[in-house]
Amino acid sequence: MVADDRGSVIVDAGQSPAHARQIQAAIRDTGLPPARRLVYTHHHWDHVWGACAWPEVEVIGHVAGRELLEAEAARPWSHRYLRDEVRANPRLGPSFRARALAMEGWEDFAVVPPHTTFTDELTLPGGVRLRHVGGGHAPDSTVVLVPDSGVALLGDCFYPPPFHLRGPDDGLDVAMLHDLLDDDYQWYVDSHGEPTTLTQARHLLSG
Repeated sequence: MVADDRGSVIVDAGQSPAHARQIQAAIRDTGLPPARRLVYTHHHWDHVWGACAWPEVEVIGHVAGRELLEAEAARPWSHRYLRDEVRANPRLGPSFRARALAMEGWEDFAVVPPHTTFTDELTLPGGVRLRHVGGGHAPDSTVVLVPDSGVALLGDCFYPPPFHLRGPDDGLDVAMLHDLLDDDYQWYVDSHGEPTTLTQARHLLSG
């Protein structure tokens, strides 16, 4: 999250309502300003399935993600549905089994498409910048830039496509990562790795 006295920005919603509630409890326990906006870095389930636990928050995402999430919202999500889908397409196994483990129940669950969308860039009150980068992992991939802290939150933008869509030649988008490095940002944080400094990132890419 990006803490702001006028209302904080949450970057991605958590992978389930239970996960989102853990984040909310941590915010309360540390006395950070409550969330006012929730930004999706992209539409994949582990980044958006907690959004229904943030009912009073404006959800913001790239326009390419809205139609995808509207289609996801129409699916009859349940443990049985997940099992049936994996039987029909075993390549969905890693993703759909992880979803089943994340979800305690489905009674109050809903996929939430963004309320507000943008195309290329959007600057939020307080100066947080959203920039669409797309790429092979997800068409709506967005980076979240925090200029006054020198932090770039990358989501999964340079990752290969999800397993069920991945081809034998798909890998990390190193060219995209090169392009994202900027002297104005000293910290780079992707969704599933450790934070990296600009110097470390350049060293890794040069090696």
